[in-house]
Amino acid sequence: MNQRKQLNISVHLKKVFFIFIFFIIAFSSIAQTPAPAPSLLAPNLLVGTYTKNGSKGIYVLSFDTATGKATEISHTEAANNPSFLTISKDHGQVYAANEGSDGKVSAYSFTDNKLNLIQEKTSKGADPSYIALSPDQSNLFVANYSGGSITSYHRFADGRLSNPQQFIQHEGKSVNEARQEKAHVHGVFFSPDGKYVLTPDLGMDEISIYPYQTKNGPPLQTQKASSIKSSPGAGPRHLCFSSNGKYLYVIEELTGSISVYLFLNGAASFLQKVYTHPNTFKGKAGSADIHLSPDGLYLYASNRGTENNIVSFKVLRNGKLEEKTIQYTSTEGKAPRNFTISKDGNWLLVANQDSDNIIAFRRNIQTGALTSTGVSIKLSMPVCLLFY
Repeated sequence: MNQRKQLNISVHLKKVFFIFIFFIIAFSSIAQTPAPAPSLLAPNLLVGTYTKNGSKGIYVLSFDTATGKATEISHTEAANNPSFLTISKDHGQVYAANEGSDGKVSAYSFTDNKLNLIQEKTSKGADPSYIALSPDQSNLFVANYSGGSITSYHRFADGRLSNPQQFIQHEGKSVNEARQEKAHVHGVFFSPDGKYVLTPDLGMDEISIYPYQTKNGPPLQTQKASSIKSSPGAGPRHLCFSSNGKYLYVIEELTGSISVYLFLNGAASFLQKVYTHPNTFKGKAGSADIHLSPDGLYLYASNRGTENNIVSFKVLRNGKLEEKTIQYTSTEGKAPRNFTISKDGNWLLVANQDSDNIIAFRRNIQTGALTSTGVSIKLSMPVCLLFY
């Protein structure tokens, strides 16, 4: 064999060797690449419930965004009617309004998707029905429905709460003798800029607007408070803001109406009133909750009473609702209370209190339309839904 042939063979063997080494390294890299954890991609869900029919209290669920199904991760053991919930921005604590004649507020640590009770405080009023953390995370507020009052707590750096630091008692009534015989504060809502707290009072047909401050004295400046007067007998219940804080939408329980306001520097100017049921509707109204889609293009409200539906409207550039675009979707259950929309806008989940189920709807981002998935998440008396 001549020298040239020997040289060619040597070069060929070197090429084969380097190709072999390349494939070993490549396959080794693939083998070492960790597979993605599918559960980390799904949003998680907190559910507050009434506990008189066997519910354990607060449930932690994993929601599957591919199917609309949910899997229980954990639950509390002995919570009493944790009807409404709020969660800290760092997801380290969850707070619950314990609805009952001896109203309480519960604070839980939240680690590894498990809730551990760390505190209970009196709400200083009967039947607390709503709870909210200030955007700066330094104060917690609760609305006492039967007590007709608002109570606040300072929140410490470790998530614990002070004793009640401010108590505001509402006084008044309105025209519906059965439901408006006294003050009934139904919620505590912050304006998007964090400068004002709005408290709809179903009993007084009034929404109080309190300037919020943290420098000196109580967080709500009662001496600078103003108010919005609702139509007699309307019963303002919940509300939501446009993301820029310019428009305010109030759901009115007793008349099934939505009032729209222009909101500027703590003052509200009436723009529009629409109804969440047809002109031919003769049943009992019982509106409950209201939310805007994440992009602000559609407004949704829930109706209980004899309707049991979710209603949606297209939102116009001037903040008003386009009435001809109204859509009605059955909640596939009874007494829909709170509902929630996923951050990506693709899902709307509604809690049907009296039929013990949570229904997941796919949401068309372009049209706002809701489509049933056929999935019913079974849970005793769900009231509040909170994605985190």
